[in-house]
Amino acid sequence: MHSLSARLLVLTAFFVMLAEVLIFVPSVARFRADWLGARIEAASLAMRALDAAPDRAVGDMLKSDLLMQVGVHAVLVNRGGARLVLSGVAPPPVDASFDLAGQGPWALIGDAIVTLFAPGNRVIRVLAPAPGDATTGIELVLDEAPLRADMVAFGSRILTLSIVISLVTATLVYLSLHWLLVRPLRRLTGSMTAFSENPEDVRRIVVPSGRRDEIGLAERQLAAMQRGLRAALAQREHLAALGTAVAKVNHDLRGILSSALLVSDRLESSDDREVRHLAPTLISAIERAAALCGRTLDYVGRDQPETRMARFALGPLVHELQAGFPAGTIDNRVIDGFAIVADRDQIYRVLRNLAGNAVEAGAARVSVIASMQPDGTAIDIADDGPGLPPRAREKLFLPFEGSARAGGTGLGLAIAREIARAHGGDLVLLQSDAAGTVFRLRLPAGPVSRAAAPAP
Repeated sequence: MHSLSARLLVLTAFFVMLAEVLIFVPSVARFRADWLGARIEAASLAMRALDAAPDRAVGDMLKSDLLMQVGVHAVLVNRGGARLVLSGVAPPPVDASFDLAGQGPWALIGDAIVTLFAPGNRVIRVLAPAPGDATTGIELVLDEAPLRADMVAFGSRILTLSIVISLVTATLVYLSLHWLLVRPLRRLTGSMTAFSENPEDVRRIVVPSGRRDEIGLAERQLAAMQRGLRAALAQREHLAALGTAVAKVNHDLRGILSSALLVSDRLESSDDREVRHLAPTLISAIERAAALCGRTLDYVGRDQPETRMARFALGPLVHELQAGFPAGTIDNRVIDGFAIVADRDQIYRVLRNLAGNAVEAGAARVSVIASMQPDGTAIDIADDGPGLPPRAREKLFLPFEGSARAGGTGLGLAIAREIARAHGGDLVLLQSDAAGTVFRLRLPAGPVSRAAAPAP
């Protein structure tokens, strides 16, 4: 019962049986009405035979034969106020009466149910108009047991036929659905399972069958997704290999630059005046190159530690930021007591990267402003620099491409945005023009799951 095919078979048989049950009850009710109608017609014929007899006088044997042919104890005919009775010995007392004149479907169904579940062999009286003569009424007194027996036999035949129809229909529907739906779905799931085991194998990508229905669309979409995923995995492997190579090159290059820096320090004490004059420039260039290698190495090979969420005051953190810049550079506009829920060290790194970028771009003052928003906390980092050039805005958060200054790597903004998104928020550019640049760090209103984030 765990497979889709078995469930389809069972559900189809169940619903067909349900439909047959809805047909079964009215059919049995109609059978009962027809059975009693046949007795009314037979009684009408018997009474005509009685009318044809001289003085309507017949012997007891003929009466008995007529009543036996009709299958009743007595027949009463009401015609123009006159009553004509055909009965044998005194008929038994009546247990229930039914009037067939003008009965609706619900009344017929109710009477049929009563007949099926009535106890014992009741004697019933049935009233109905004579066939072809609505002015003449006929009453029958008969046993209910033969009627119930015929109804049960008819119901058994209907039930057997319903079971056969439901099984045949369920089988046909099952085979149709299995061919049109289940088999293609098994093929899709098999392809997904095989692809997940070895995504690099191009032979495991599903081949669309060319169908134009929803299954065909799913096959084409799955094939496109598998090809895209395979390309992404291949690109990821290439990038991983490239990152490993860059890390090794940077590691060796940093060693070489460190050695060069030690040698360059000795140039400052050289007897040659021109060498002493050029030494600071050379040392500065080597330091910048070493710093670039360090930042690249950190970005390529950094770990992804768990974010440590805690509630802390933002103002003191900005005061710590002020200590890393010349006096008056960082303007702390965070109100006293303003607190956020985040990783303190990583938020410090975000602010440090943004403020450092602003100062390097030519800003003399960087303001930090915090406010509560309907969706969480907003921390604005605004500077009075010259703004970002259009080319830098297009690739703002892309590492090695989004730098706004010559020689920059763009890693500061990329890492800052990763930290923000690891907190469940984001880092966006609000404004950048001649009056300055404003970045907004958005943080969610409450604690978020402990997602991975870049190392501080």
